[in-house]
Amino acid sequence: MSHLNQLTLRGLDPRLERAIRQLAKREKISLNKAALRLLEKGAGVGTPDTSARIGRSLDHLIGTWTEAQAEELLESIQACEQVDAELWE
Repeated sequence: MSHLNQLTLRGLDPRLERAIRQLAKREKISLNKAALRLLEKGAGVGTPDTSARIGRSLDHLIGTWTEAQAEELLESIQACEQVDAELWE
């Protein structure tokens, strides 16, 4: 059996084309790679790092906050960290 290196797809639904283009733009990858990722995911044959990938759209923000910004965020969500004991009785 020969190894298929190239495949031409015709009649893409506009929503599918849009999804491929959005993924390519978001991940800064080629349209080809974006289409392959979606095909692998849909077929359930992706490797763990591609089929379970959450995304990299926020990676550029990692390590960019100052200590003061991080502290401000933690203070702003402190109320969300409190447990209402009455609801757990």
